[in-house]
Amino acid sequence: MEKRNYSSSSDYGISDIYQGSYSSLIPPSNNYITTGSIGMTTDPRTANILQEVSSKLSAGTKHIEIEAVTPEIFDSIPKQQLKEVHRLSKLTGIDVSMHAPVMNVSGIDSRNGFSESEREIAERKVTEILLRAKELNPDGNIPVNFHSAEGIPGSQFLPPSKRKGKETGDYRTMIAVNSESGRLVPLQAETKYYPGENLEKGRNETPEKRLDILNASEWDNSINQVFFNQERAQEILGKNQVQIQQVLGSINEMKNQGISEKEIFKTLSPEQRHAWLNFEAAKNYLQDVHQQANGLFSKAYEFGTDEQKHKLKEISEEFGENLNKTGNNPFAMAESMKQLVNELKDPKITPKMYVSIEEFATDKSSSTFGNAAYKAYKELKGKNVPIMVIENPPAGFALSTGKDIRNIVEASRKKFVENATKDGMSESHAEKEAEKLIGATWDVGHINMLRRVGYSEEEIVKEAEEVAPYVKHVHLSDNFGFEHTELPMGMGNVPLKEIMEKLGEKGFDARKIIEASGWWQHFKGPPLQETLEAVGSPVYSMKMAPYWSQAPGLYQGYLSGIGQSFPQINYETFGGSFSRLPPELGGNMQGATGSRMSGRGME
Repeated sequence: MEKRNYSSSSDYGISDIYQGSYSSLIPPSNNYITTGSIGMTTDPRTANILQEVSSKLSAGTKHIEIEAVTPEIFDSIPKQQLKEVHRLSKLTGIDVSMHAPVMNVSGIDSRNGFSESEREIAERKVTEILLRAKELNPDGNIPVNFHSAEGIPGSQFLPPSKRKGKETGDYRTMIAVNSESGRLVPLQAETKYYPGENLEKGRNETPEKRLDILNASEWDNSINQVFFNQERAQEILGKNQVQIQQVLGSINEMKNQGISEKEIFKTLSPEQRHAWLNFEAAKNYLQDVHQQANGLFSKAYEFGTDEQKHKLKEISEEFGENLNKTGNNPFAMAESMKQLVNELKDPKITPKMYVSIEEFATDKSSSTFGNAAYKAYKELKGKNVPIMVIENPPAGFALSTGKDIRNIVEASRKKFVENATKDGMSESHAEKEAEKLIGATWDVGHINMLRRVGYSEEEIVKEAEEVAPYVKHVHLSDNFGFEHTELPMGMGNVPLKEIMEKLGEKGFDARKIIEASGWWQHFKGPPLQETLEAVGSPVYSMKMAPYWSQAPGLYQGYLSGIGQSFPQINYETFGGSFSRLPPELGGNMQGATGSRMSGRGME
């Protein structure tokens, strides 16, 4: 790096003191977002939202989001304040949105597994939040923001550039969930060594492959227990077939004569009693087999694919016909049970008991969101219903990628449509309402945290493509990709310009709410101006020069680099003659003792 010699006046110019003004004829190089589409949040630590909204109005924002991210604080907001904020918004012409409490909507607990009752509680909470948010805007469709998931560990994906198809799969670590119990199992890539294969290289088993193995082994273990009982029953019947058939014949004759089983047993010889006891043991085994087979069949049908369900229907019909033919014949029944167990052992029948947490959580969370959205719609009779916008949480949690948010929005809309059509609404009308009332929030700071698992900037930007058609709301926060920091845009490395280009028209039209808790906490001021400068918003609504990013040339702000610097100093220092220089430099202007011109340090 070249060392500059500041002792020479030729190396010291006006740009070192005053950078000059931008030309209003030259647009900023960064992408601009209209000032009117940007808003701020209230302080999430207080329930006094009326005071918060009033204080935020002085910054000149047009949108304010009630940041009720903590359930206890949300419940502490008086309903009268919600109504007063509505009146204040009408008086000042601002728009209000709400960030709903961050909570677990899926019913999944990392320690206790899945609970349907907990999911149903979450559904009631989401419905109540939507109805309460209505107080903030009774005459319009207020956006209400919900995190797609909370507190659920997410699978860790390989950056797209490191994926090599089946060789590596898509996952670095997959969190698998047992669909029945909700138990979580982490699956990492492993190298296995099997006899008869290249032991130096081994076999690479990706998380996807390990998931298939887990499903197959879990099903095989369940089937093998049933298979053992069925084999044991057949073994007993086979060894004692002649004796059992003889004693059964005698017993049936005595039963026809009205003799009780207790009396019949007394009349049997020791050999007959032994045969009878063997028969009872085999019958108990067969009953166990039947019950276990019923449970496995039910599980296979519940969690099977459409193709598997079709095959299971055929097996069910065949088994039913066999049972009708067997009557009370234990030997024929044993053969029917053997056939059923063998058919359930077919690998093509193996259900996906374990699935990725993304698949499982999407199913459960979308039920919560879709059901709650329709309940609110029904309660409000379809008029001015709040808009549910589902946000990507910080990368690393479940349901945090662009594909995840796309899937959960689509699944939630589908659930809304199912509920509406059951109540008699036409499918086309239901789909239109679902599309209007359920969308996505894209948090640019949250997705930037994929950097910590190796994603490049280009790969982070590409995530926005997946969710772009569904975006109705945008959260602006900057960070450096590792911690969940929330700074004004331009102070970290979030590639906002490129992300907004991927979001397209919907992204530019959406409300963009600044979430900058880190700025509020440490610098005690609104982050609006810093954000406007960073995104290059036009000062005037006509979307023309000057732009906020040119403001440092007109007056020195935080992002200008050297603080306030009045241009008059330039003329005093480099004015008409050397007479304006201080005595230390040969001029007549009185020196500033202790200044940088005095030759000694500041005092």
